[in-house]
Amino acid sequence: MKNIRNFCIIAHIDHGKSTLADRLLEFTKTIDVTENQMLDDMDLERERGITIKSHAIQMDYDFGGEHYVLNLIDTPGHVDFSYEVSRSIASCEGALLVVDATQGVQAQTISNLYMAIDHDLEIVPVVNKCDMDNAMPEEVEDEIVDLLGCKREEIIRASGRTGMGVEEILKAVIERIPAPKGDPDAPLQALIFDSVFNPFRGIIAYFKVVNGTIHTGERVRFVNTKKEYSADEIGVLKMDMIPRKEIGCGNVGYIVSGIKTATEVKVGDTITAIANPCSDAIAGFEEVKPMVFAGIYPIASEDFENLRSSLEKLQLNDASLSFSPESSVALGFGFRCGFLGLLHMEIVQERLDREFDMDVITTVPNVSYLVYTKHKEVLEVHNPSDMPDPTEIEHVEEPYIRASIITSATYIGPIMTLCLGKRGELVKQEFVAGNRVEIIFDMPLGEIVIDFYDKLKSISRGYASFDYHQSGFRKSNLVKLDILLNGEPVDALSTLTHADNAVTFGRRMCEKLKELLPRQQFDIAIQAAIGAKIIARETVKQVRKDVTAKCYGGDITRKRKLLEKQKRGKKRMKQIGNVQVPQKAFLAVLKLD
Repeated sequence: MKNIRNFCIIAHIDHGKSTLADRLLEFTKTIDVTENQMLDDMDLERERGITIKSHAIQMDYDFGGEHYVLNLIDTPGHVDFSYEVSRSIASCEGALLVVDATQGVQAQTISNLYMAIDHDLEIVPVVNKCDMDNAMPEEVEDEIVDLLGCKREEIIRASGRTGMGVEEILKAVIERIPAPKGDPDAPLQALIFDSVFNPFRGIIAYFKVVNGTIHTGERVRFVNTKKEYSADEIGVLKMDMIPRKEIGCGNVGYIVSGIKTATEVKVGDTITAIANPCSDAIAGFEEVKPMVFAGIYPIASEDFENLRSSLEKLQLNDASLSFSPESSVALGFGFRCGFLGLLHMEIVQERLDREFDMDVITTVPNVSYLVYTKHKEVLEVHNPSDMPDPTEIEHVEEPYIRASIITSATYIGPIMTLCLGKRGELVKQEFVAGNRVEIIFDMPLGEIVIDFYDKLKSISRGYASFDYHQSGFRKSNLVKLDILLNGEPVDALSTLTHADNAVTFGRRMCEKLKELLPRQQFDIAIQAAIGAKIIARETVKQVRKDVTAKCYGGDITRKRKLLEKQKRGKKRMKQIGNVQVPQKAFLAVLKLD
């Protein structure tokens, strides 16, 4: 056990985690690296060049005349997948903190670092991309020393592209990161940190053995769900799964036990042996808190059950997705899903389409609010259509976040303007190193849900980095804005917005919908309303046939007769006509600028 090391790689987006992982795998001769980012095995990850899922892999390495087993977990860098990172950190004893030599310390670097320090992990700082022409290793090392309080000589200079510094990293992992603590003779206690769905073998759970040993064929119990299984196959994770007879204390592996139901495997659950059970579950695992909520509906209503099973299978592979059934007047039956952010929502939608072939409509994303009624009740509302009648509401509270933005001093002005325009309050501003500034704002989460991140990147030319955590609820003056088409409310387009922004937002929504709705044989009135008060209106003009084309000359009454007949037909059509709202219209609300 003293020769096992469990460690993860944490960093900001694009600081070269996955490329560095490739070099480590290559150097320890674990696999032949045939293409970049070998561990990113999803098509989506390859296309976008981001890591979405944490990937665990085992490496064997001989050092100082002894044989070591190194379990590496490559983690995502985007703020929306920080839950993946927290799970990886919970199953490790150390972390490589990778910082890009051309970018320096960024917001996500700091937040992932704090997460690792909270779990008492040993941190090994690495400056990556030192082979680049515009690298500034000296300045970046100064930033790391300020951040960690470590010595300069503890920082390793490396390059994921050329393989420079890889040997020093492996040496540091073995010498600095402690071996896992645990008692091999105690009853079995293993922590599930991930799971995947395999159509032939059922659900495969990945675990780390904290105490004891697990053997093939042993009867095991999952403590929280109280289900019992037989360990049909256990093994370790290389590029493929390698079966083993037993997995000892401190090691990481997988278990196949023919589980068919998605809800029976909970990430963070404890596995124990039935013959000699442990007394309690492993503590310190927290439930995920979704930040953004949106409705997902099948395009054809008969696909509802297929969508349910697709979401359940996806949830196994992505534990931060939560969903519950709901129905909408406009869209029929669907699910209310909770996501960690907008990128997460986009990725889930893409994965439903690619992996399960599900075409879905997604409604406008929003956050959850607390509504205090006059009967002294407190309701948690995720969906604008669940809002009680305005006459019964005492007040509404919305979630606030503490946002940290790191940028170069050049862009302070535009970033301040953006944050203040989103109802942000400046908490403090301080220089990190050189001309880099950390600005901290308190902002409503609802304001950053839609387009904040895109705007921040464009005004800072991609240099500003952004990170946030929820800081509680505050009282706010919110109103429900409804969109009516020919007097009928479309519940999928209704939103909760601040009273000051309601009129401009309503007007922009109407203008956008006017461009997107196809013209019909009758006029379509698009209106934005708060309660019974209409605040904006646009009209999509009807398509008309020129019925008077055949009249040349003659009496005006002939033309009048034809036009009157057409008018009666249009009136009748308006009573039976339906307005089809295309999927583009639901997405357009997200990109109103």
